[in-house]
Amino acid sequence: MKHLVIAALGLGLLAFGGTAAAADCTIKLKGDDRMQFDQKEITVSASCKTISIELEHTGQLPVVAMGHNVVVAATADVQAINAAGAKAGAAAGYLPKGDAKVLGATDMIGGGAKTKASFPGSKLKAGGDYTFFCSFPGHAALMKGKLVVTP
Repeated sequence: MKHLVIAALGLGLLAFGGTAAAADCTIKLKGDDRMQFDQKEITVSASCKTISIELEHTGQLPVVAMGHNVVVAATADVQAINAAGAKAGAAAGYLPKGDAKVLGATDMIGGGAKTKASFPGSKLKAGGDYTFFCSFPGHAALMKGKLVVTP
């Protein structure tokens, strides 16, 4: 009986350890016509080889009126990226082309659309100060959140 209890405890710990060790490697958001993401904080693991970004625009307005994307950057770089994105314009998805400060980004989409993108997990460091936001002009004031990176 003693061996059975020890074996069961061991299996339980293995199952728990397997669940705890599973890394969260996806940033999954919904944005709407009220300029809001459905989450204000998302956690991913620095151990992820690739970080995926999934965005669903749950609103109805077209991309020219209420476009949304998801951009990941160091918090200190958000303002500079937004300024450069506004200059880049709609044709560039309101993102500066080739800017190394943009760690990852989806395409700009309108109501009813979905988009996905990915970037190397090595661009994120555990404990770093990161933000996800929408780069459509004026949206980042409301459409932003904290990206927590765990080891």
